Amino acid sequence: MRLVHNSLHDEVAARLRERIFAGELAPGSFIDEVALCAAMEISRTPLREALKVLTAEGLVRHEPRRGCFVNEVTERDLDEIFPVIALLEGRCAREAALAASDADIAALEALHERLAAHAKAGRINEYYETNFVIHEALITLAGNRWLAQVIGDLRKILKLSRLQSLHAPGRMNQSLSEHMAVFAALRARDADGAEVAMRTHLTRQRDALRDLARLHKSRALA
Repeated sequence: MRLVHNSLHDEVAARLRERIFAGELAPGSFIDEVALCAAMEISRTPLREALKVLTAEGLVRHEPRRGCFVNEVTERDLDEIFPVIALLEGRCAREAALAASDADIAALEALHERLAAHAKAGRINEYYETNFVIHEALITLAGNRWLAQVIGDLRKILKLSRLQSLHAPGRMNQSLSEHMAVFAALRARDADGAEVAMRTHLTRQRDALRDLARLHKSRALA
């Protein structure tokens, strides 16, 4: 279907981003510009502009004389990204604790009750969805657009890692406990406590991903 948009390359970038996150364009795979132009019924110009956008986001890399490839996230990348995002989301939790109204706390309490229900029932997908809503709510409460922008950019890179930390043994219950610690600090308007609890949550998420990667590797070698 032909794409029509005032900013065509933005629409093309959005479509390609969706395909990357869905795994249709796998990490490390070559991006066939000719085939994509034919499938999207577009010229090379908007596609190349879109690829520049995705390259700037870190989702795609350009290799001279070879073309563009979907980026791969390495263990080193994760080791470097998680401390940064932990600091940023920790700051969001701090600012959210200072800014939250009683109505905000009540809304967050309802979300955490939903999170606990999903954990108890072992509903991983629903847990992920609610977890995402909670993190987004804290970013919104913080009201710092620069934090929101950088966190959003880093999350795009992290999505290239197909591993999901909640599949690590015992991780969902551990994650819930961490979330409840963040919420307890928010409810108490304890800015320092909220920041520390969120940083701990993100740090332990990295630990869980590392454990999961090791588990997958050991199974592959078995």
